[in-house]
Amino acid sequence: MTNARFHVPPPKNEPNLHYAPGSPERAALKASLARMSATEVEIPVVVGGKEIRTGKIAEVRMPHRHGHVLARFHQAGPGEVALAASAAREARRGWGAMAWHDRAAVFLKAAELLAGPWRQVLNGATVLGQSKTAFQAEIDSACEAIDFWRWNVAFADEIYAQQPVSSPGIWNRVEHRPLEGFVFAVTPFNFTAIAANLPTAPAIMGNTVLWKPASTAVLSGWHVLKLLEEAGLPPGVVNFLPGAGRAVGDPVLAHPDFAGIHFTGSTAVFQGMWRTIAGNLPTYRTYPRIVGETGGKDFVFAHPSAQVDALVTALVRGAFEYQGQKCSAASRAYVPRSLWPQVKERLVAEVEALKMGDPADFRNFMGAVIDRNAFESINGYLDVARNSPEARILAGGKSDGSEGWFIRPTVVETTNPHSQLMEEEIFGPVLTVFVYPDEKLDETLAACDATSPYALTGAVFAQDRRAVVHMAKALENAAGNFYVNDKPTGAVVGQQPFGGARASGTNDKAGALSNLMRWVSQRAIKENLVPPTSVGYPHQAEP
Repeated sequence: MTNARFHVPPPKNEPNLHYAPGSPERAALKASLARMSATEVEIPVVVGGKEIRTGKIAEVRMPHRHGHVLARFHQAGPGEVALAASAAREARRGWGAMAWHDRAAVFLKAAELLAGPWRQVLNGATVLGQSKTAFQAEIDSACEAIDFWRWNVAFADEIYAQQPVSSPGIWNRVEHRPLEGFVFAVTPFNFTAIAANLPTAPAIMGNTVLWKPASTAVLSGWHVLKLLEEAGLPPGVVNFLPGAGRAVGDPVLAHPDFAGIHFTGSTAVFQGMWRTIAGNLPTYRTYPRIVGETGGKDFVFAHPSAQVDALVTALVRGAFEYQGQKCSAASRAYVPRSLWPQVKERLVAEVEALKMGDPADFRNFMGAVIDRNAFESINGYLDVARNSPEARILAGGKSDGSEGWFIRPTVVETTNPHSQLMEEEIFGPVLTVFVYPDEKLDETLAACDATSPYALTGAVFAQDRRAVVHMAKALENAAGNFYVNDKPTGAVVGQQPFGGARASGTNDKAGALSNLMRWVSQRAIKENLVPPTSVGYPHQAEP
C-alpha cells in the first residue's frame, strides 16, 4: 500500500469536434453509423458482472425510422433487482475500501477511452437510438460525458482534502464514507451524458449502484456500461437493470439497502418516488439521499434594448436543437411589442428554413422526437394551439409519423401569458411567444416568475445593463441556471453547474462538487493525543 498523496490531473473540458466535410471525425462517425445500422444488438441485464437473459424482450427502434430495430433488450424485474442488491452489497466491501485514487483511475481511463476509440461508438448509438444530429451527439455523448468523469474525479479530490482544524493536543479529521447501502440511478433518454454521470458520480465516492436506463436509450446505455468495464470497473459496482419503470423501481425502493436515488426524469415520476420513499422510511437502514432533476418550462425574456439578431438565434437554437427534448429547452418567450415585428419576421423565416430528417444526413438540423408517446403528446399541444382563440401558429404546426416521429418546429403566438402552452412542459419543438407592452415590463416579469411551477433555466436579453440587473433580480428564483444574452441550454461541466428548484428538482447541481457531497456520509474523528488523567477542573480549587 502506497503512502503517497496523489493529485489528480487538472480537469479540462473536452473540445468539440465539428464534423465538417472532409474531416476525419465525420468519416469515422459515418462509418460507425453504417456499422450500427446494419447490426441488431441483443442487450442483457447485467448483475454483478454477469449477463442475465430474462426472455422479457423489448425493442430499441430508430425514432426517425421507427420500422428499424437497433436492439432487443431483456427486461429486469423484482428477481433481478434482488440479485442486483445482493451484488451491490458484496461489491461495496471491496470498492468502498479501495484507495480513492484507484477508484478515480477507472473514470479517468474511461474519459480517455471515450475521447479516443469509443467516441464514435457512443456518438453513433446516440445519433441512431435517440435521433440526435452529429453535433448534438458530440456535445452530449462525447464531450459532456468525458467532462463529467474528469471533473467529478477532481471534485472528489477536493472533498477528501476538506479537513477540520485541530487545537493543541488534539488531532481532528473527517472521513467521507460511502452511503450505507446502494444508490438507485434512474436516467432519461435525452442525454447519454446523464446516463454516464448518474450511476458513476456516486460510484466515484465509493458507492455501489443499481442503474435503470430509459427504455428508449438502452442502446447508448449499454455502450456506456461496456466502456466502464473496459476501463476496469469491478463487477457489481454498477448493475444494469433495463426494464419497465415500476417493475424495477418498486422493488428497488422497497429494499432495506436503498440509500439514495440519483434521478433525472419527469416531475410526476419523481414526486411519486418521493412519496414511496417516505412511506418506506421505517424499513430503511438510513434516511435515503434524494437527488433529482425533473424538467422545466424554460423562458427567454427580452427587454426593449435587446439585440434582435442575438435574440432570434437564441430562440431558434434554444427551442429547437434536439427537437426541444432538453429539460433546459426554451419553451416560452416574452418579447416587447416594440421589437416584435422585427423578431417575428426573422424568427419565422429561420424556423421555416430548418431542415428536419434522418440525422445520419448531416445537412439536417433536427431529427425525430423519441417515440410514439412523445409524438402523440406533442400533437395534443399542437391541437390546443390550433383550437385556442388565444393562440396563433406562426410557423410549423405539422407532423408526420408515417416513417419517423417527425414534428415540424413550431412557433405559437399567444395573447394569454397564463395559457396552457405557457405553463405546461411540452418537451418538444414548440415555442410559445407572449408579446407584452413595453410599459408593462414589471408586470410581465412577475407573470414570467409565477406562471410555471418549474425553475430550471431561463435567459434574459438586454443591452442596457440596468435592465439586466433589474430583470435578474425579478427572476431570482425562476431559474437555477440563468443566462444573460445567451440561450438557456448548453450548460458545461465545471463551468455552469446544472440544476433547478421548485418543480424542477432538488438543485443539487450535476457537474459540481456539491453533487458529489450528496453521496458521502461524514464521520468526524477526534483523537486526544495526551488524554487527561484527573477529573477535576482548575475553577474548583479553593482561593
